[in-house]
Amino acid sequence: MKVLGIETSCDETAAAVVDDALHVHSTVIESSIDQHRDFGGVVPELAGRAHVATIGPVVREALEGAGLDPTHPAIDAVAVTSGPGLIGSLLVGLSAAKTYALAWGIPFVGVNHLEGHLFAPLLEQRDLEWPLLTLLVSGGHSLIVLQEGPGHHQVLGETIDDAAGEAYDKVARWLGLGYPGGPEIDRLAQGGNPDALALPVSMIGDDFDFSFSGLKTAVVRATQKYPDVAIGDVAASFQAALGEQLLRKLRRALERYDVRGVALAGGVAANSHLRILVRALADEFGVVAHLPSLAMCTDNAAMIGAAGLYRFAHDGASALSLSARPNWQLVDVA
Repeated sequence: MKVLGIETSCDETAAAVVDDALHVHSTVIESSIDQHRDFGGVVPELAGRAHVATIGPVVREALEGAGLDPTHPAIDAVAVTSGPGLIGSLLVGLSAAKTYALAWGIPFVGVNHLEGHLFAPLLEQRDLEWPLLTLLVSGGHSLIVLQEGPGHHQVLGETIDDAAGEAYDKVARWLGLGYPGGPEIDRLAQGGNPDALALPVSMIGDDFDFSFSGLKTAVVRATQKYPDVAIGDVAASFQAALGEQLLRKLRRALERYDVRGVALAGGVAANSHLRILVRALADEFGVVAHLPSLAMCTDNAAMIGAAGLYRFAHDGASALSLSARPNWQLVDVA
């Protein structure tokens, strides 16, 4: 069985062809990030227009890359992100998926974007040993998820305000860096002193929730008070404090739950400092660290195809009346 995966939850227009052995036959991503740089963040209207312009060519390229006839491909279903994400962007992908499904006479299935990230490791290592703890960190979400197996998950904790990636972008904007802020802060931090600024680590209780809004404010106040601190030292201090909170919660989860591995997922999973921390923590607990390739950290349609295969097999096709769910939480995915 082969599915066409479509992902348009934010600023990437993506399509991929994946089969039920989780082999990726093709994957294509077209980003509109250059249109958003001057604004310091994603502009929903611009993102939606970019999806409209690129969805057709991206899907065609993915089908041709898989050796399929783009006019009537040998595809068994279309899987598409239906939430969470930007409402305009989601609607473009949903409309396209329904159109392709109707034109080709095949079913389509709506997929939760966050569940897609949980399936990403399976595309690179199909023999994962369960259960897993997954730290899912991106621009819009930060969660710790206990996975008993593919499609079986429990959200242990999540951010109560800003997500980790959002904090990176806001701090980068304050420091006068480009967008997205994560890669630039990561680069600068590698040459900086993480002890230059005494920044707080929030949410030190026994739960698994995060909070990064206060850290962002602390960076602003610290740089106002100590304006001569080098920007690399500010970046390193911020990154160290954020990583400490993530690892503190992940450590607590590893102490409480008996798992075989720990995985990273989401855009912030590309952060070099976080990858080092997670690998060291996994070694300490004697479990396997599953660190995705950089291509699997970003939003992509291969992971949506993989999640769609599971949902189609277990829940069947989605109704054509399915609409976008911009606030669809992972805890609501049965």
